[in-house]
Amino acid sequence: MAEANVAAASLFGADSRLCSADILAPPEVRARIEVAVLNFLAALASPSSPAISVLPLISRSSANCSLRSGLLNDVSSVYLSHTVCKRSLMRNPKAFVRVWKVMEMCYKILGEGKLVHQRELFYKLLSDSPKYFSCQRHANQAIQDVVSLLRCTRQSLGVMASSRGALIGRLVLHEPDEEQIDCSILGASGHAITGDLNLLSKLNLSSDARYIIVVEKDAIFQRLAEDRLYNQLPCILITAKGYPDIATRFILHRLSQTFPNMPIFALVDWNPAGLAIMCTYKYGSISMGLESYRYACNVKWLGMRGDDLQLIPESAFQVLKPRDLQIAKSLLSSKFLQESHRAELTLMVERGKRADIEALYSHGFDYLGKYIARKIVQGDYI
Repeated sequence: MAEANVAAASLFGADSRLCSADILAPPEVRARIEVAVLNFLAALASPSSPAISVLPLISRSSANCSLRSGLLNDVSSVYLSHTVCKRSLMRNPKAFVRVWKVMEMCYKILGEGKLVHQRELFYKLLSDSPKYFSCQRHANQAIQDVVSLLRCTRQSLGVMASSRGALIGRLVLHEPDEEQIDCSILGASGHAITGDLNLLSKLNLSSDARYIIVVEKDAIFQRLAEDRLYNQLPCILITAKGYPDIATRFILHRLSQTFPNMPIFALVDWNPAGLAIMCTYKYGSISMGLESYRYACNVKWLGMRGDDLQLIPESAFQVLKPRDLQIAKSLLSSKFLQESHRAELTLMVERGKRADIEALYSHGFDYLGKYIARKIVQGDYI
């Protein structure tokens, strides 16, 4: 079967050629760590093995990535195949040691029955091994290396990312043995989303909303919440306050699974970063390709888009920055960008301009809600 048909043939994700991270109980993760240690020691003791050991990690490169289309729904997600890259003590000794340091720490965390934030783990590693962990990026990369080596999710390792997300609107949350939370009567800041995926998975969700609107920016989210958009347009508003964290993506996926007939719309800036943010909600990310399918949702691009530029005064446009062009180049080279999105991105680059959602305030602060409602009613989304 051709490689292009692998994803389509993978009913329920059972195809052995697609690689994923398992959700495991602490004893199972500790057992995998123990096996990794024993294999490492056996390799060192074997006369036929090379003197310097390597760690076989699932490659998180774009070359090992493709798009997987759902058979029973419209959701597509990034996936990784089983191509392996090697973390070598000879070529990159510090990165090699970081993997073992993180596994050692996770082994202890799981043994104590704890769950720590990624930031907390970094500071513990910085305290214990400052030679190897001088910045958060070193810890983040090592954690993803461990996920690739052990084939288990980050949460299974006892590590959770800090959540910046919030939601508000026509939604009632009910934790087991806790009082229910009516998200329609909260203040403009909304309900803070916990970073604990175990808690999020246990929530009972009920809603009479008809739409879910993912908002890129916290300021826009609070404007819509302050205006009580969800009372005029029955919806749930959710934001990660920028680039989406795992917890926000997880709860959005849960909402999509619980309410499969509720369309999801994205409201992002008209710039490469806005499109990248929407694509992360829609497909997942290559860096977390082993878990992306657990969080991907069928997100539609509501705005801002090229057709909306006529609503914005010329003075509100900004010149694309080098970082914008770098993001655009990366997106244009990706395998999963759909043609309508590619056309929008090409227009941005050709014009050399970007526009923020706030530019719509030239029509008044109450215009944004009307803009959203009109586009949804008219089916103006892609």
